[in-house]
Amino acid sequence: MAIATVNPFTNKTVKSFSDDTPEKIEKSLTAAAAEFSRWRRTRYTERAALLHKVAAIMRARKDELAKTITNEMGKLIAESVGEIELSAAIFDYYADNGERFLADKPVKTERGEAMIRHSPIGVVLGVEPWNFPFYQVARFAAPNIMIGNVVLVKHASNVPQCAIAIEDIFREAGAPRGLYTNLLIPGKGIAALLGDPRIKAASLTGSEEAGGSLAAAAGKNLKKSVLELGGSDAFIVLEDADIDKAVEWAFVGRMNNTGQCCVAAKRFIAVDAVADEFTRKFVARMSNLKVGDPLDKATTFGPLSSEAAAVHLADQVERAVKDGAKVLLGGKRIDREGAFIEPTVLTEIKPGSPISYEEMFGPVAVIYRVKDEQAAITLANDSPFGLGGSVFTADIERGKRVADQIDTGMVFINHPTWTAPELPFGGVKRSGYGRELSGLGVEEFVNKKLIRVSGLNDPF
Repeated sequence: MAIATVNPFTNKTVKSFSDDTPEKIEKSLTAAAAEFSRWRRTRYTERAALLHKVAAIMRARKDELAKTITNEMGKLIAESVGEIELSAAIFDYYADNGERFLADKPVKTERGEAMIRHSPIGVVLGVEPWNFPFYQVARFAAPNIMIGNVVLVKHASNVPQCAIAIEDIFREAGAPRGLYTNLLIPGKGIAALLGDPRIKAASLTGSEEAGGSLAAAAGKNLKKSVLELGGSDAFIVLEDADIDKAVEWAFVGRMNNTGQCCVAAKRFIAVDAVADEFTRKFVARMSNLKVGDPLDKATTFGPLSSEAAAVHLADQVERAVKDGAKVLLGGKRIDREGAFIEPTVLTEIKPGSPISYEEMFGPVAVIYRVKDEQAAITLANDSPFGLGGSVFTADIERGKRVADQIDTGMVFINHPTWTAPELPFGGVKRSGYGRELSGLGVEEFVNKKLIRVSGLNDPF
């Protein structure tokens, strides 16, 4: 079956699930629409109380939930625990700040008074990926539920137990039926869902192909969408950077989640003055990993999410080498059971090479050498993606100037691109549009309604 848990450490199917029937999907839609009529009238305090309960349950069950993540998509167990903690923090963040974000905003007007009121819009569909199966859902569901919307979630087909666990947590927290609904459906069913008038908007985190498909269906039905798609983040190392710190953060930025992160540092751009030192130390750091079972806390390098992901990444490396890239480390599949590929460092990729415009979603780093700061900026922007990026320099004002010239939705100075509940998350170009998290995250799926009060005798 297409919806199944396949443990990438062994490539063995653990459990399979049947797709939801049309009848079950219809019942879910009916329940969601009915609950919206009630939930939209609840007080912010009631919504916040539910989100706090969800966060508390996640923390109480974090070890169990983390194991589910690791078994379904291969994340190191310590990182899975960290994901649960981050997800709980997002639910608490919107519970604590949602009412303030959504407060009426006065509008200056010459006569009478006017305000913008943030009203919920209805049932919102979230299409979520496998790489952060709890975090991605949290940043979609928490703000929408706080707004007064209700959510349907179509999760990735290889993390069904994570998907079911999240719905169970909402039920345990006391969420009414229809407020949060998990749908076990294939991706091909999304377009039909968006044609249903009860669904008012959609958010997707995933591939460019999936994003384009959802955006087309949403546009056809005149519904708003938010897309967070791929990334090929540049990690710029200038000549005044602390190289040892830059190397350590480069390693973290590339290898978090075994490199399977939209905002992972993927293209390392070092200026001539420090390129040799950075490359030597980075390759040494990438060499120092212990391959093994991701449930074992001693393991520092686990499998990719699936055999298909490993095959695809190995093919990308092979194509890069055929096109002239030099392998400084790794480059091959690891000869063992599971979806493993060696930690890999490539260099000497030619400008304009097809592989230079692809996202490498896994433990493959590409190092570029450039002559100066301006060349680094030009190369950083030579990408179809525009999600995040990093600049390492001892001069913070210089870092800000460089950041201002990088065409992405996010730029971090002296740190790899990362996430926190209070920081807006999203990109430009082929990395998508819209923002999640922070105060901006509650503004995507609301009706910003103007309410104007005029005197009976005011002029037209």
